[in-house]
Amino acid sequence: MAALSVRSYPLLFKLPNGLAGAMVVASPMSSEVRARPNLAAMKKGRGGRSSFSGDVVTVFGSNGFLGRGVCNRLGKNGSQMILPYRGDHYKMMRLKVCGDLGQVLFCPIELMDEDSIRRAVDKSSIVINLIGRAWETKNFSYEDINVEGPATLARVCKESGVKRFIHMSSINAREQPDVAFLPGGSKWLKTKWQGERAVMAEFPEATIFRASEIYGQADDFLAYYLSRYRQNQNRGVPLFTKGELVVKQPVWMSDVVSGIMASLHDPEAIGTTYEAIGPERLTLAEFIDYIYRVSGRTEEEWRLHRTELMTDPLSFVKAYAFDKIGLGQYSMNMGASIDKLERTSISDESEGLPNLTDLGVKLHTLEDKIPWEVAPWDYMGYYEYELGERQEVPAPKILSVGGERALLKKKSDLGPLALLPGTL
Repeated sequence: MAALSVRSYPLLFKLPNGLAGAMVVASPMSSEVRARPNLAAMKKGRGGRSSFSGDVVTVFGSNGFLGRGVCNRLGKNGSQMILPYRGDHYKMMRLKVCGDLGQVLFCPIELMDEDSIRRAVDKSSIVINLIGRAWETKNFSYEDINVEGPATLARVCKESGVKRFIHMSSINAREQPDVAFLPGGSKWLKTKWQGERAVMAEFPEATIFRASEIYGQADDFLAYYLSRYRQNQNRGVPLFTKGELVVKQPVWMSDVVSGIMASLHDPEAIGTTYEAIGPERLTLAEFIDYIYRVSGRTEEEWRLHRTELMTDPLSFVKAYAFDKIGLGQYSMNMGASIDKLERTSISDESEGLPNLTDLGVKLHTLEDKIPWEVAPWDYMGYYEYELGERQEVPAPKILSVGGERALLKKKSDLGPLALLPGTL
Protein backbone atom coordinates (compact mmCIF):
# COMPACT_ATOMS: atom_id res chain seq x y z
CA MET A 1 0.00 0.00 0.00
CA ALA A 2 1.35 3.41 -0.94
CA ALA A 3 2.41 5.67 1.86
CA LEU A 4 0.29 8.72 2.65
CA SER A 5 1.68 12.21 3.03
CA VAL A 6 0.16 15.59 3.76
CA ARG A 7 1.12 18.28 1.29
CA SER A 8 0.51 22.01 1.46
CA TYR A 9 -2.37 22.23 -1.03
CA PRO A 10 -4.90 25.12 -0.93
CA LEU A 11 -7.44 24.94 1.88
CA LEU A 12 -10.42 22.81 0.85
CA PHE A 13 -12.79 23.06 3.81
CA LYS A 14 -13.15 24.16 7.42
CA LEU A 15 -13.52 21.60 10.12
CA PRO A 16 -16.20 22.21 12.78
CA ASN A 17 -13.54 23.12 15.31
CA GLY A 18 -12.20 25.82 13.01
CA LEU A 19 -9.10 23.95 11.88
CA ALA A 20 -8.27 23.94 8.21
CA GLY A 21 -8.36 20.70 6.27
CA ALA A 22 -5.81 19.70 3.70
CA MET A 23 -5.85 17.26 0.81
CA VAL A 24 -4.30 13.89 1.68
CA VAL A 25 -2.71 12.42 -1.42
CA ALA A 26 -0.82 9.27 -2.19
CA SER A 27 2.87 9.40 -3.02
CA PRO A 28 4.75 6.63 -4.82
CA MET A 29 6.51 3.95 -2.85
CA SER A 30 10.18 4.63 -2.11
CA SER A 31 11.21 1.90 -4.54
CA GLU A 32 9.39 3.55 -7.47
CA VAL A 33 11.03 6.07 -9.79
CA ARG A 34 9.14 9.32 -9.53
CA ALA A 35 8.43 11.65 -12.42
CA ARG A 36 10.59 14.76 -12.18
CA PRO A 37 10.02 18.23 -13.58
CA ASN A 38 11.80 19.17 -16.79
CA LEU A 39 14.54 21.36 -15.35
CA ALA A 40 16.05 21.95 -18.79
CA ALA A 41 12.94 23.97 -19.70
CA MET A 42 13.71 26.32 -16.81
CA LYS A 43 17.00 27.61 -18.23
CA LYS A 44 17.46 31.29 -17.70
CA GLY A 45 20.09 33.84 -18.67
CA ARG A 46 22.99 33.92 -21.11
CA GLY A 47 25.16 31.47 -19.20
CA GLY A 48 27.64 32.08 -16.39
CA ARG A 49 27.20 32.41 -12.65
CA SER A 50 24.25 34.83 -12.85
CA SER A 51 22.09 32.42 -14.83
CA PHE A 52 20.47 29.01 -14.45
CA SER A 53 21.73 26.19 -16.66
CA GLY A 54 18.79 23.90 -15.96
CA ASP A 55 20.91 21.53 -13.85
CA VAL A 56 20.42 20.92 -10.14
CA VAL A 57 23.51 19.02 -8.99
CA THR A 58 24.24 17.35 -5.66
CA VAL A 59 27.97 17.01 -5.00
CA PHE A 60 28.98 14.63 -2.21
CA GLY A 61 32.49 15.37 -0.96
CA SER A 62 32.26 18.93 -2.24
CA ASN A 63 34.66 20.40 0.33
CA GLY A 64 37.49 18.08 -0.69
CA PHE A 65 40.39 18.76 -3.05
CA LEU A 66 38.61 17.69 -6.26
CA GLY A 67 35.18 18.75 -5.01
CA ARG A 68 36.15 22.40 -4.75
CA GLY A 69 37.17 22.42 -8.40
CA VAL A 70 33.95 20.73 -9.49
CA CYS A 71 31.81 23.19 -7.52
CA ASN A 72 33.63 26.17 -9.00
CA ARG A 73 33.03 24.87 -12.53
CA LEU A 74 29.37 24.11 -11.82
CA GLY A 75 28.91 27.64 -10.50
CA LYS A 76 30.53 29.12 -13.60
CA ASN A 77 27.96 27.54 -15.90
CA GLY A 78 24.99 28.53 -13.73
CA SER A 79 24.10 25.19 -12.14
CA GLN A 80 22.31 25.11 -8.82
CA MET A 81 24.33 23.12 -6.28
CA ILE A 82 23.21 21.13 -3.27
CA LEU A 83 26.27 20.45 -1.13
CA PRO A 84 25.80 17.80 1.58
CA TYR A 85 28.11 17.87 4.59
CA ARG A 86 28.64 16.21 7.94
CA GLY A 87 30.07 17.86 11.01
CA ASP A 88 30.60 21.61 11.31
CA HIS A 89 28.82 23.63 8.62
CA TYR A 90 31.38 26.43 8.85
CA LYS A 91 33.87 24.39 6.81
CA MET A 92 31.42 24.67 3.87
CA MET A 93 31.13 28.45 3.91
CA ARG A 94 34.02 28.98 1.46
CA LEU A 95 31.92 27.19 -1.18
CA LYS A 96 29.14 29.77 -0.87
CA VAL A 97 30.85 32.05 -3.38
CA CYS A 98 30.97 29.34 -6.09
CA GLY A 99 27.56 30.42 -7.39
CA ASP A 100 25.22 33.37 -7.44
CA LEU A 101 22.74 34.18 -4.68
CA GLY A 102 20.44 31.23 -4.05
CA GLN A 103 22.39 28.85 -6.26
CA VAL A 104 24.46 27.18 -3.51
CA LEU A 105 22.52 25.25 -0.89
CA PHE A 106 23.89 23.19 2.01
CA CYS A 107 22.33 20.03 3.38
CA PRO A 108 23.48 18.06 6.46
CA ILE A 109 23.81 14.30 5.87
CA GLU A 110 25.09 11.15 7.48
CA LEU A 111 26.44 8.45 5.17
CA MET A 112 24.64 5.73 7.11
CA ASP A 113 21.33 7.63 7.18
CA GLU A 114 19.33 7.00 3.98
CA ASP A 115 16.70 9.62 4.82
CA SER A 116 19.30 12.39 4.93
CA ILE A 117 20.76 11.21 1.60
CA ARG A 118 17.30 11.13 0.07
CA ARG A 119 16.70 14.74 1.10
CA ALA A 120 20.01 15.75 -0.48
CA VAL A 121 19.24 14.21 -3.90
CA ASP A 122 15.46 14.62 -3.99
CA LYS A 123 15.45 17.68 -6.28
CA SER A 124 18.61 16.93 -8.27
CA SER A 125 18.98 15.68 -11.83
CA ILE A 126 22.74 15.02 -11.46
CA VAL A 127 24.65 13.55 -8.50
CA ILE A 128 28.45 13.47 -8.24
CA ASN A 129 30.08 11.26 -5.60
CA LEU A 130 33.56 12.45 -4.61
CA ILE A 131 33.51 11.10 -1.06
CA GLY A 132 36.84 9.50 -0.24
CA ARG A 133 39.12 8.86 2.69
CA ALA A 134 42.76 7.83 2.51
CA TRP A 135 42.74 6.22 5.96
CA GLU A 136 40.41 4.22 8.20
CA THR A 137 38.97 5.61 11.41
CA LYS A 138 37.14 4.10 14.37
CA ASN A 139 33.87 5.32 12.82
CA PHE A 140 34.43 4.54 9.13
CA SER A 141 36.31 1.62 7.58
CA TYR A 142 37.42 1.38 3.94
CA GLU A 143 34.34 -0.79 3.28
CA ASP A 144 32.06 1.89 4.72
CA ILE A 145 33.52 4.71 2.61
CA ASN A 146 34.41 2.89 -0.60
CA VAL A 147 31.74 0.18 -0.87
CA GLU A 148 28.67 0.56 1.34
CA GLY A 149 28.49 4.36 1.06
CA PRO A 150 28.64 4.55 -2.78
CA ALA A 151 26.20 1.63 -3.09
CA THR A 152 23.70 3.43 -0.84
CA LEU A 153 24.11 6.70 -2.76
CA ALA A 154 23.60 4.95 -6.11
CA ARG A 155 20.52 3.07 -4.91
CA VAL A 156 18.86 6.14 -3.38
CA CYS A 157 19.62 8.17 -6.51
CA LYS A 158 18.05 5.48 -8.70
CA GLU A 159 14.94 5.42 -6.54
CA SER A 160 14.73 9.23 -6.57
CA GLY A 161 14.83 9.47 -10.36
CA VAL A 162 18.29 11.03 -10.70
CA LYS A 163 19.33 11.07 -14.37
CA ARG A 164 23.13 11.02 -14.11
CA PHE A 165 25.39 9.59 -11.42
CA ILE A 166 29.17 10.19 -11.42
CA HIS A 167 31.48 8.13 -9.20
CA MET A 168 35.22 8.61 -8.56
CA SER A 169 37.54 5.60 -8.28
CA SER A 170 41.26 4.83 -8.71
CA ILE A 171 43.33 3.81 -11.75
CA ASN A 172 44.78 0.84 -9.84
CA ALA A 173 41.47 -0.43 -8.43
CA ARG A 174 41.50 -4.20 -8.95
CA GLU A 175 39.93 -7.28 -7.45
CA GLN A 176 43.49 -8.38 -6.69
CA PRO A 177 45.69 -5.25 -6.67
CA ASP A 178 49.37 -5.37 -7.55
CA VAL A 179 51.59 -6.04 -4.55
CA ALA A 180 54.67 -4.08 -3.55
CA PHE A 181 55.34 -5.36 -0.02
CA LEU A 182 51.98 -5.69 1.78
CA PRO A 183 50.52 -9.24 1.67
CA GLY A 184 47.36 -9.14 -0.42
CA GLY A 185 48.07 -5.63 -1.67
CA SER A 186 46.27 -2.42 -0.77
CA LYS A 187 42.94 -2.84 0.98
CA TRP A 188 42.00 0.68 -0.16
CA LEU A 189 42.42 -0.25 -3.84
CA LYS A 190 40.54 -3.51 -3.37
CA THR A 191 37.55 -1.76 -1.79
CA LYS A 192 37.63 0.88 -4.52
CA TRP A 193 37.12 -1.91 -7.06
CA GLN A 194 34.32 -3.39 -4.98
CA GLY A 195 32.73 0.07 -4.81
CA GLU A 196 32.71 0.30 -8.62
CA ARG A 197 30.89 -3.02 -8.88
CA ALA A 198 28.40 -2.00 -6.19
CA VAL A 199 27.62 1.32 -7.93
CA MET A 200 27.09 -0.31 -11.32
CA ALA A 201 24.82 -2.93 -9.74
CA GLU A 202 22.58 -0.24 -8.26
CA PHE A 203 22.86 2.38 -11.04
CA PRO A 204 23.91 0.73 -14.36
CA GLU A 205 23.94 4.09 -16.17
CA ALA A 206 26.57 5.54 -13.81
CA THR A 207 29.76 7.10 -15.14
CA ILE A 208 32.95 6.09 -13.31
CA PHE A 209 36.29 7.89 -13.37
CA ARG A 210 39.42 5.94 -12.48
CA ALA A 211 41.93 8.61 -11.56
CA SER A 212 45.68 8.35 -11.19
CA GLU A 213 47.53 10.63 -8.76
CA ILE A 214 45.88 14.06 -9.02
CA TYR A 215 48.04 17.11 -8.36
CA GLY A 216 47.10 20.74 -7.79
CA GLN A 217 46.77 23.40 -5.11
CA ALA A 218 46.20 21.87 -1.63
CA ASP A 219 46.45 18.28 -2.90
CA ASP A 220 47.78 15.27 -1.01
CA PHE A 221 50.23 14.18 -3.72
CA LEU A 222 52.70 17.02 -4.17
CA ALA A 223 52.20 18.04 -0.54
CA TYR A 224 52.80 14.44 0.55
CA TYR A 225 56.25 14.24 -1.05
CA LEU A 226 57.26 17.83 -0.30
CA SER A 227 56.35 17.68 3.39
CA ARG A 228 58.87 17.06 6.16
CA TYR A 229 56.93 13.93 7.12
CA ARG A 230 58.28 12.03 4.08
CA GLN A 231 61.90 12.70 5.05
CA ASN A 232 63.97 10.55 7.36
CA GLN A 233 66.51 11.75 9.88
CA ASN A 234 69.15 12.14 7.14
CA ARG A 235 66.79 14.22 4.98
CA GLY A 236 66.35 11.29 2.62
CA VAL A 237 63.00 10.53 0.97
CA PRO A 238 62.27 6.79 1.40
CA LEU A 239 60.71 5.25 -1.73
CA PHE A 240 60.08 1.65 -2.75
CA THR A 241 63.03 0.63 -5.01
CA LYS A 242 64.06 4.27 -4.59
CA GLY A 243 61.19 5.05 -6.99
CA GLU A 244 63.20 3.82 -9.99
CA LEU A 245 60.94 0.82 -10.73
CA VAL A 246 57.64 2.56 -9.94
CA VAL A 247 55.90 4.31 -12.86
CA LYS A 248 53.34 7.06 -12.32
CA GLN A 249 51.07 8.99 -14.68
CA PRO A 250 49.89 12.03 -12.66
CA VAL A 251 47.07 14.23 -13.92
CA TRP A 252 46.30 17.89 -13.25
CA MET A 253 43.21 18.51 -11.14
CA SER A 254 41.57 20.94 -13.59
CA ASP A 255 41.83 18.35 -16.39
CA VAL A 256 39.90 15.85 -14.27
CA VAL A 257 37.26 18.48 -13.52
CA SER A 258 36.96 19.23 -17.24
CA GLY A 259 36.38 15.53 -17.88
CA ILE A 260 33.68 15.30 -15.23
CA MET A 261 31.90 18.38 -16.61
CA ALA A 262 32.11 17.08 -20.19
CA SER A 263 30.55 13.76 -19.15
CA LEU A 264 27.45 15.27 -17.55
CA HIS A 265 25.58 15.67 -20.85
CA ASP A 266 27.48 13.25 -23.09
CA PRO A 267 25.21 10.31 -24.03
CA GLU A 268 28.26 8.13 -24.69
CA ALA A 269 29.34 8.58 -21.06
CA ILE A 270 26.29 6.70 -19.77
CA GLY A 271 27.46 3.47 -18.18
CA THR A 272 31.09 4.14 -19.20
CA THR A 273 34.25 3.93 -17.12
CA TYR A 274 36.95 6.50 -17.96
CA GLU A 275 40.60 6.56 -16.97
CA ALA A 276 41.53 10.01 -15.67
CA ILE A 277 45.27 9.87 -16.36
CA GLY A 278 47.84 12.42 -17.45
CA PRO A 279 49.57 12.54 -20.84
CA GLU A 280 53.02 11.51 -19.56
CA ARG A 281 54.43 8.43 -17.82
CA LEU A 282 57.60 8.66 -15.77
CA THR A 283 59.26 6.91 -12.89
CA LEU A 284 58.43 8.06 -9.38
CA ALA A 285 62.16 8.71 -8.92
CA GLU A 286 62.21 11.12 -11.87
CA PHE A 287 59.03 12.82 -10.67
CA ILE A 288 60.45 13.38 -7.18
CA ASP A 289 63.74 14.65 -8.60
CA TYR A 290 61.87 17.03 -10.91
CA ILE A 291 59.62 18.61 -8.26
CA TYR A 292 62.64 18.94 -5.99
CA ARG A 293 64.63 20.69 -8.70
CA VAL A 294 61.73 23.04 -9.47
CA SER A 295 61.32 23.90 -5.77
CA GLY A 296 65.02 24.59 -5.28
CA ARG A 297 65.65 21.48 -3.14
CA THR A 298 68.99 20.39 -4.51
CA GLU A 299 70.92 17.53 -2.94
CA GLU A 300 74.10 19.59 -2.87
CA GLU A 301 72.59 22.51 -0.93
CA TRP A 302 69.83 20.90 1.12
CA ARG A 303 71.03 17.28 1.36
CA LEU A 304 67.73 15.98 0.01
CA HIS A 305 68.00 12.60 -1.70
CA ARG A 306 66.08 9.37 -2.32
CA THR A 307 66.58 6.29 -0.14
CA GLU A 308 65.20 2.74 -0.07
CA LEU A 309 61.89 2.45 1.79
CA MET A 310 62.35 -1.23 2.70
CA THR A 311 65.60 -0.51 4.56
CA ASP A 312 64.09 2.41 6.50
CA PRO A 313 62.02 0.90 9.36
CA LEU A 314 61.35 4.33 10.86
CA SER A 315 59.05 5.15 7.92
CA PHE A 316 56.89 2.12 8.72
CA VAL A 317 56.88 2.91 12.44
CA LYS A 318 55.75 6.49 11.77
CA ALA A 319 53.04 5.42 9.31
CA TYR A 320 51.72 2.72 11.64
CA ALA A 321 51.78 4.97 14.71
CA PHE A 322 50.10 7.96 13.02
CA ASP A 323 47.42 5.68 11.57
CA LYS A 324 46.62 3.84 14.80
CA ILE A 325 46.56 6.81 17.16
CA GLY A 326 44.69 9.05 14.71
CA LEU A 327 47.41 11.57 13.94
CA GLY A 328 47.58 10.43 10.34
CA GLN A 329 44.46 12.46 9.69
CA TYR A 330 46.27 15.76 10.03
CA SER A 331 47.54 17.55 6.93
CA MET A 332 51.08 17.56 8.30
CA ASN A 333 51.15 13.75 7.93
CA MET A 334 49.06 13.55 4.74
CA GLY A 335 46.93 10.59 5.78
CA ALA A 336 49.90 8.46 6.84
CA SER A 337 49.29 4.71 6.93
CA ILE A 338 50.94 1.45 5.89
CA ASP A 339 48.29 1.05 3.19
CA LYS A 340 49.21 4.42 1.68
CA LEU A 341 52.87 3.43 1.56
CA GLU A 342 51.78 0.28 -0.29
CA ARG A 343 49.54 1.90 -2.89
CA THR A 344 52.02 4.67 -3.66
CA SER A 345 54.68 1.99 -4.25
CA ILE A 346 52.97 0.35 -7.24
CA SER A 347 52.87 1.58 -10.82
CA ASP A 348 49.83 3.17 -12.47
CA GLU A 349 48.47 0.54 -14.88
CA SER A 350 45.94 1.35 -17.61
CA GLU A 351 43.42 -1.22 -18.83
CA GLY A 352 42.93 0.55 -22.16
CA LEU A 353 39.58 2.08 -21.22
CA PRO A 354 38.42 5.45 -22.63
CA ASN A 355 40.25 8.40 -21.10
CA LEU A 356 39.84 12.15 -20.70
CA THR A 357 40.81 12.87 -24.30
CA ASP A 358 37.74 10.90 -25.41
CA LEU A 359 35.70 13.55 -23.58
CA GLY A 360 37.44 16.33 -25.50
CA VAL A 361 39.83 17.35 -22.71
CA LYS A 362 43.18 18.85 -23.75
CA LEU A 363 45.62 17.48 -21.19
CA HIS A 364 48.38 19.60 -19.66
CA THR A 365 51.93 18.36 -19.29
CA LEU A 366 53.97 18.33 -16.08
CA GLU A 367 56.25 21.02 -17.44
CA ASP A 368 53.19 23.22 -18.04
CA LYS A 369 51.83 23.08 -14.49
CA ILE A 370 54.32 21.73 -11.94
CA PRO A 371 56.37 24.98 -11.60
CA TRP A 372 53.24 26.88 -10.61
CA GLU A 373 51.87 24.16 -8.35
CA VAL A 374 55.07 23.70 -6.30
CA ALA A 375 55.77 27.43 -5.97
CA PRO A 376 54.44 27.55 -2.35
CA TRP A 377 57.17 25.04 -1.38
CA ASP A 378 60.02 26.80 -3.20
CA TYR A 379 62.96 27.00 -0.76
CA MET A 380 64.26 30.00 -2.70
CA GLY A 381 60.89 31.68 -3.09
CA TYR A 382 61.94 34.88 -1.29
CA TYR A 383 65.34 35.14 -2.89
CA GLU A 384 65.85 37.82 -5.55
CA TYR A 385 67.93 36.26 -8.30
CA GLU A 386 70.44 38.35 -10.19
CA LEU A 387 70.27 38.37 -13.99
CA GLY A 388 71.49 35.02 -15.28
CA GLU A 389 71.97 33.60 -11.78
CA ARG A 390 69.08 31.21 -11.79
CA GLN A 391 69.72 27.99 -13.68
CA GLU A 392 67.10 26.55 -15.98
CA VAL A 393 65.44 23.41 -14.65
CA PRO A 394 65.58 20.59 -17.24
CA ALA A 395 62.30 18.97 -18.25
CA PRO A 396 61.42 15.64 -16.65
CA LYS A 397 62.49 12.49 -18.50
CA ILE A 398 59.35 10.93 -19.89
CA LEU A 399 59.29 7.17 -20.40
CA SER A 400 58.86 5.84 -23.91
CA VAL A 401 57.14 2.53 -24.61
CA GLY A 402 60.51 0.89 -25.15
CA GLY A 403 61.93 2.48 -22.02
CA GLU A 404 59.08 1.15 -19.90
CA ARG A 405 59.49 -2.35 -21.35
CA ALA A 406 63.17 -2.25 -20.42
CA LEU A 407 62.20 -1.10 -16.93
CA LEU A 408 59.77 -4.00 -16.52
CA LYS A 409 62.43 -6.46 -17.69
CA LYS A 410 64.92 -5.02 -15.22
CA LYS A 411 62.36 -5.34 -12.42
CA SER A 412 61.68 -8.95 -13.39
CA ASP A 413 65.38 -9.84 -13.62
CA LEU A 414 66.33 -8.26 -10.29
CA GLY A 415 63.37 -9.52 -8.29
CA PRO A 416 63.90 -9.02 -4.53
CA LEU A 417 67.48 -7.91 -5.19
CA ALA A 418 66.10 -4.55 -6.37
CA LEU A 419 65.54 -3.66 -2.71
CA LEU A 420 69.19 -4.02 -1.74
CA PRO A 421 71.17 -0.77 -1.42
CA GLY A 422 73.41 -0.08 -4.40
CA THR A 423 71.65 -2.55 -6.74
CA LEU A 424 69.86 0.02 -8.89
